[in-house]
Amino acid sequence: MENAKKTDLYRETPVRYLGYANELGEAFRAFLGSKLVNVTYGIASLYVLADTTDKSIQAHKTHFDEKNHVKKVIFTTADTLIWQFLASVIIPGVTINRVCATSNYLLKKVEKLPKNNRKYLVTAIGLVTIPFIIHPIDNMVDDLLDVSLRKFKPE
Repeated sequence: MENAKKTDLYRETPVRYLGYANELGEAFRAFLGSKLVNVTYGIASLYVLADTTDKSIQAHKTHFDEKNHVKKVIFTTADTLIWQFLASVIIPGVTINRVCATSNYLLKKVEKLPKNNRKYLVTAIGLVTIPFIIHPIDNMVDDLLDVSLRKFKPE
């Protein structure tokens, strides 16, 4: 019987969406304010740390009796932490923030659009943008790590 690949809780289930809490926060910034947006960054960061901890424990168990055990665990920890912070928090958060800020700037020029309507429209634009940025950002971060950190993966 073949070994079935274990489902990655943090990347292949709806738990992955916790990493996008800050994008929701950025989209709703006009309604939430900075303090609550910061809370959404906290949620996303806790998700990153949970995935990093999980991957580190798995690496420890998997490579326990192998040569370079500690290096393999450290590498897995660094790879997961960097990947998750870039792909789940930093790049998407900045992207949605800038999409919303640019949308708000452009919509301010529409004189007949009431401010409240503009806030709703900017939020909608931010929310609609999220699904379109997820996979390209994930793939970009994979490519970035493939040509940098992952070149130093211990054997």
